Amino acid sequence: MGAGYWLSVTLVLYNIIIQTDAKRPPWFPRTSDRNGLGLSDRSAFNLPEKDDVVEFHAESLQKWQSPAQQPVQSKQKLQGSTKQMVWRFPTMPAKPAEPNVPFVPKKAEPADSVAVRCGEADVQVEVKRDFFRTGQLIQPKHVSLGDCPVTREDSYDQVLIFESELHRCASRMEMTGDELVYTFSLVYQPKAVDGSPILRTSGATLDIVCRYSRVHNVSSDGLKPTWVPFVATKTADEVLVFNLRLMTDDWKFERASNIYYLGNMLHIEASVVQSNHMLLRVFVHSCVATAVPNVNSSPRYSLIENHGCLVDAKLTGSRSKFLPRAEDNRLKFELEAFRFAQGHGQSIYITCQLVATTALAKTDHKACSYSVDRWTSVDGNDEACFCCDTNCGISRKARDVSRDEQWESEAFLGPIVIKDAY
Repeated sequence: MGAGYWLSVTLVLYNIIIQTDAKRPPWFPRTSDRNGLGLSDRSAFNLPEKDDVVEFHAESLQKWQSPAQQPVQSKQKLQGSTKQMVWRFPTMPAKPAEPNVPFVPKKAEPADSVAVRCGEADVQVEVKRDFFRTGQLIQPKHVSLGDCPVTREDSYDQVLIFESELHRCASRMEMTGDELVYTFSLVYQPKAVDGSPILRTSGATLDIVCRYSRVHNVSSDGLKPTWVPFVATKTADEVLVFNLRLMTDDWKFERASNIYYLGNMLHIEASVVQSNHMLLRVFVHSCVATAVPNVNSSPRYSLIENHGCLVDAKLTGSRSKFLPRAEDNRLKFELEAFRFAQGHGQSIYITCQLVATTALAKTDHKACSYSVDRWTSVDGNDEACFCCDTNCGISRKARDVSRDEQWESEAFLGPIVIKDAY
């Protein structure tokens, strides 16, 4: 081997020593500094003091340890800093405060529904079919001028017309001073609505007076009809909290007064208080009106039947209807005021069967209104109302609803007192 070979080996070993010295810790002396020094000479080896060694080892451990090797105490400290869970019994929802405002019922306003023209030898009387200005049209066969029926009808303006000579139609003639007075009686005597035992309007008798002086000046007077008040109250169930109550016109509070007039609308809200229960949806299964507080008494009139079909509007042409549902646990509906015919007193009672189901349960219960010759549902599923004209039996899906998904309660409104206001 030549001198070149040994020179190469020497250079390689020298480089290894240089690199090894560069990686040594600062307290360990390099190769060139150790000659002639003992291991016990700490300062000669540039060794750190005892406290510095402990601090160095702690820093080294923290630097090179992986997250999984961190001390258990850090995890315990992190867990201890989390917020402690607190559980309390749920509370009943607070009832909104009702305003302390005295209630003043609306008074009946005179309806400008009769016009009279007194001629020299005859009289003409025009009567609006919307006699009480409530939207409920009277029937021609229920109105007479004395003993004379309606002469003709203006179907465009919805006006009934009577024409008679002064001495006919059971008129009464009287001489007073310089006047000759003819008096007629316009009689409206409503009958029970076809197919039901109820009345939507009250009867009325008006005096039609024609006065004639010696110079044939003519004047006409007609007394103006009014309508009848209506009252009711509410009750509730004791298991789930069911409610049936009369509401103010804006639906914000329970109505403070129980006085209504025929032709007005009763604003009724059926509800179930959910409390700590799951989300519920309420329905009015049926409602029946009676003259005494006994749902099985006679006469009785069915307002809602067939698992939620409001049949009153179809039977009598009323404005009764369900309102669009804003909350699952509340259902609002309006009933047009009515009373029983055939001399059954001045009180009626309404008894309703309420049903609550879980909001997602499949059920045959519905809320269907009749208008413009068709049934519609307040929940948007109009197909559920197709059976309202026949018999809505219980389907298989309804029979499959368990007792844990459906609850029932009977609710009551009454007595409803009706008074003539004229």
